[in-house]
Amino acid sequence: MKQLNFFLIAAMIFLFIGCNSNDTTEVNETTTPATPMGKVSGKVLSKNGAKEIGGALVFTFDENSKMYYAYSGANGEFTLEAPEGAHIVSIQTGNGSNFRTEVNVNIKKNETTVLDNTVTKLNQVANMAYVKGTYDDIESIVTGLGYTLTQITYNDLKVMSTIAQYDVIFLNCGSKPGITADDPAVYNNLSTFVSNGGSLYASDWAVAYLTGGGSNSTACNMAGGFIPDTKLCSINTGVSGTINNTSITDVNLANALGFNTLNIHFDLGSWQKINMYDTTFWDVMVKNNNEALMIKTNKYHDPNATQVAIGNSSTNGWITICHNPSGSNPVTITIPQSSWAAHQAHGDSMGACNGSSNSGNIFYTAFHNHASGNIGNSGLILQYIILNL
Repeated sequence: MKQLNFFLIAAMIFLFIGCNSNDTTEVNETTTPATPMGKVSGKVLSKNGAKEIGGALVFTFDENSKMYYAYSGANGEFTLEAPEGAHIVSIQTGNGSNFRTEVNVNIKKNETTVLDNTVTKLNQVANMAYVKGTYDDIESIVTGLGYTLTQITYNDLKVMSTIAQYDVIFLNCGSKPGITADDPAVYNNLSTFVSNGGSLYASDWAVAYLTGGGSNSTACNMAGGFIPDTKLCSINTGVSGTINNTSITDVNLANALGFNTLNIHFDLGSWQKINMYDTTFWDVMVKNNNEALMIKTNKYHDPNATQVAIGNSSTNGWITICHNPSGSNPVTITIPQSSWAAHQAHGDSMGACNGSSNSGNIFYTAFHNHASGNIGNSGLILQYIILNL
């Protein structure tokens, strides 16, 4: 009987030690406590609160530089899920260099923190300028969003030190005079401006700044401009009228607007039809059948351009990087220079995720905002361009 008790006790001790050892291994090697999560929601608005901003990137990071992000819908609303704790939540459009807002948020476990509209308004960082036109005034849309810009003249475009003060320049339709002796200085300066990170928006007849010609472009391969003739040709053969059911082919633009077709009204004849474009250089954002009506590039760079500090973004302590979220596509964002070391260690790279790392954006539209008329939904497209330059 005593011998049986001895074996029973020994077996129990063996089982206890074995089970205890296995439990410890399970906790230390395979069990990781779940990260407590919470949510933050709000609505992205223009600076004056008048417009809801769709397509804005809303993001934050944890202590390991892991990115948590969401996009605002066409109504400006967003919901971001992220780890609990104190966070800086960033709201950016475009690559974040020209328009962005930062909000300090204490995210609570299993709760949704709703941000007040006063802190989710998109701030202007860029210095912006425009050349006044005859047939449209993009400046009215810019100021209608609550942002500011400075009027400059065609002669100002001849002076690099003048245009280098700005991050974004809007070239209105009808702003370019006929051929002048000083045109080469304008073309060279605009080339240098974009090559150093400045962004341009040109509408309709203002394509002559890009491809050459006088006040507009009447043929392919005209003298002047700074975009190579093999990249773009636009000829002023458009007739007045409405083009119905044009397609928004850019997914980000369509998501930001909440629709993917629209009618575009051309109230003047002789508008610039895009006759030819290089599909490897330009992204088509709006088209009618196979005819491009709105194009964009960030691939222009003149390797011989003088290095010039452009606008406010070059001196404000922020940098644009390509962040590589785990399991997701790379995302272009703008961050404080002081955060770069952590992002570099995470595997991020300097510059935009695609295009030329040094280039600014160039947007061109065959349509514009018709200084004398109502443009309907195409006005929302122009708002998107402004905020994503």
